[in-house]
Amino acid sequence: MDPLLDLIGLLRPRATLWGGLEASGRWALSFRKRDDLLFCWVEQGECQLVRSAHSPVLLQREDFVLIRTSAPFTLTSDPSIEPVDSEAAVAATKNPRLRLGEGTDSPVTLHAGRFSFDTANENLLAGLMPSFVHILADDTSSGRVRSLLSMNETESRYPGPGSEFIIARLVELILVEILRTKVPQVDEEHAGLLAGLADPVTSRALSAMHKDVAHNWTVADLARLCGVSRSSFATRFRKVVGTGPIEYLLQWRMAVAKDELRRGTRSVGEIALAIGFQSSSAFSTAFARVVGCPPKYFSCLPPGQL
Repeated sequence: MDPLLDLIGLLRPRATLWGGLEASGRWALSFRKRDDLLFCWVEQGECQLVRSAHSPVLLQREDFVLIRTSAPFTLTSDPSIEPVDSEAAVAATKNPRLRLGEGTDSPVTLHAGRFSFDTANENLLAGLMPSFVHILADDTSSGRVRSLLSMNETESRYPGPGSEFIIARLVELILVEILRTKVPQVDEEHAGLLAGLADPVTSRALSAMHKDVAHNWTVADLARLCGVSRSSFATRFRKVVGTGPIEYLLQWRMAVAKDELRRGTRSVGEIALAIGFQSSSAFSTAFARVVGCPPKYFSCLPPGQL
């Protein structure tokens, strides 16, 4: 199994083009912390994306950005300008497409949207996906991402037979294309699944665990599979992926279990065996400890409370 595709499958992404920006002269627009996954691409001009504790990022024509709003950020012509709050601006104008600045100098046009995900496993975003991806205009995937977004928008506006299936596949393709384009550097900021898949050692362990999630994996087994010592493997996995290998396996098992419970096609006992627990009681105990409620209670919760 491909761990990245496994992740996309559990998240069930949906993409919405919700607005954008027409600006000129001096301007700045701030975005609050919301834990959304936003994307935007520059049709015309250029601007800077400013985040606390990071150097400003220059966005130029046809660049594409994916950013998780786990921290506030600003789009601006000049970082020294006091920004307008995006939510307040949309509420005041009742128009998600904003116009900022004065005059005709340095015109900028941006298109923006949002990815939303299945609520049962939306928490996977925080630990497994990068908080920021910047795809340059000359990157070969940039045109593919914009083409897929355009196809998604057209299919959403003018649905036909099979539209629901087509839209779902297009959105999955968009997110896969974005995520595989920029492999994060292995550091504390970018630790996660993508960094793990880019590492020649941890990628073997991740692939093995995803291929057989029910197997009784040990750190020694995985280290042997990767051809390194137990201690070096455990240290490397935690540094690159951001958690220990057995912790990761448990996290993934619980994610699969939540997805199965939401589907409602398997019993608790069947789910337990499928993800490596020898009894329903052992699974229920582990699930309650990790998720905060028993499996049978979780399966009865409405989607908004998953």
